[in-house]
Amino acid sequence: MSALRARLTVILLAVCLLFTGQALTAPQRAAAAEPGYLMVHFTGDSATGQMLYLAHSTDGLHWNDLNGGAPVLNSTIGTKGVRDPALIRSPDGSKYWIIATDLCVRCGSTYTNGSPNFVVWESTDLVTWSKPWLLGAAGLIPGGRNAWAPEAIWNPETNDYVLYWATNATVNGVFKYRIYYARTTDFRTITTPQIWIDPPGSTPVVDTQMTEVPAGAGNYRYIRVSGDGQNNVEGTNSILGTWTNLGNLSSIGLTGNVVEGPVWMKFRDRDEWALYIDYNNPQGVREYRPILTTNPFDVGTYRLQDSANYDMGGTPKRHGAIMTLTAAEESRVLARWPNTPAQRLQSYNFLDRYVRHTNMDVRIDPDVSPADDAQFRLRPGLAGTGTVSFESVNMPGYFLRHYNFDFQLAHNDGSSQFAADATFRQVAGLADSAWSSFQSYNYPDRYIRHYAYQLRLDPITTATGRSDATFSVWY
Repeated sequence: MSALRARLTVILLAVCLLFTGQALTAPQRAAAAEPGYLMVHFTGDSATGQMLYLAHSTDGLHWNDLNGGAPVLNSTIGTKGVRDPALIRSPDGSKYWIIATDLCVRCGSTYTNGSPNFVVWESTDLVTWSKPWLLGAAGLIPGGRNAWAPEAIWNPETNDYVLYWATNATVNGVFKYRIYYARTTDFRTITTPQIWIDPPGSTPVVDTQMTEVPAGAGNYRYIRVSGDGQNNVEGTNSILGTWTNLGNLSSIGLTGNVVEGPVWMKFRDRDEWALYIDYNNPQGVREYRPILTTNPFDVGTYRLQDSANYDMGGTPKRHGAIMTLTAAEESRVLARWPNTPAQRLQSYNFLDRYVRHTNMDVRIDPDVSPADDAQFRLRPGLAGTGTVSFESVNMPGYFLRHYNFDFQLAHNDGSSQFAADATFRQVAGLADSAWSSFQSYNYPDRYIRHYAYQLRLDPITTATGRSDATFSVWY
């Protein structure tokens, strides 16, 4: 009996160890999953294309559109169009900036008559962005006209950022695009711009992008590629020092103006780099395409990928920026921009009218034009679980918010007060339980209702009020 008990004890111990091992290894596998990559980009020359979009990738080569492929930021200033965005993270990760070309081709601007400014957004969490502001650039250059394709990098030698871009101006009798740089700490003011890249003669240069390479990965600490007709690759150990030419992309058949918007990306899990290019393929169609290399300083190792080895997702990708995410950043980004469908709120007692915004006011109207003014995404509530907030489709980052019990479409400033004012509980319709009513998060005795077609936040005590406060949610 003693021997049997001993054998049973051994068996029981083995089973416990087996399950314990499984319990330990499962979290280890989950923890080993690395966070992915974020791309910000525009899509083309249409009015909606010249807004900012996001895509996410787990491996840096296969991309999924966020926000259902809809824009996440648009510009309400300058030309009201943005292109060529750069995405910058401060060294301590406490701030982020998006800087973009202020250009709306086919909606008032042309390539020859653009803007001397950039459009800038700022964030402390990568998901709640400030209202945009204009940053003057070409206007600080004698005779400078357009300001295109901004980029920026932290320079530890000067303890600030080097902002660089293309401007067309006449220098020594030659009018063309050159790359200028200036220094800044906040992307609100910059130092006097200086010429940084100036190819010989009349050869222009428009797009330049650089990245820092980990110490020990080669003879240089920084590498850049420029859209200068030759697509030159250069290396240096000092951002504002001397750059050494390392060759160009002709080794993989890319010469002339077929390449725009080069963007470097280091793979997190291996010593390999991707150089994404805005590529004009032989069919004359622009497409983002990766070039891979295990040694960015040796252009002979560059390999242009074919379509079987990457997937750019559903929306066109034009000149953008790529950031390697931390786990916390990835969690915030994916939670902020799920593929939530666009929906409309139909009035219960005025069936031909829908909630819409107009000049930042909110009301119910028939025959809404443009139709996007009456479309919202029901996001997880900004202030609490089990609640909803209404984000505008055509004004991303703007939400329905009550203020003095009146409603407005307002920019999310990230404050707790805004979150509370823009959060509601979706409950059974007060006039018909098959419909919906929306109870205020911070004034639970009040509901969204229309009065004289204007949206208000009111206590509901009458049959008319119950009808006014009842809506149908339409896809």
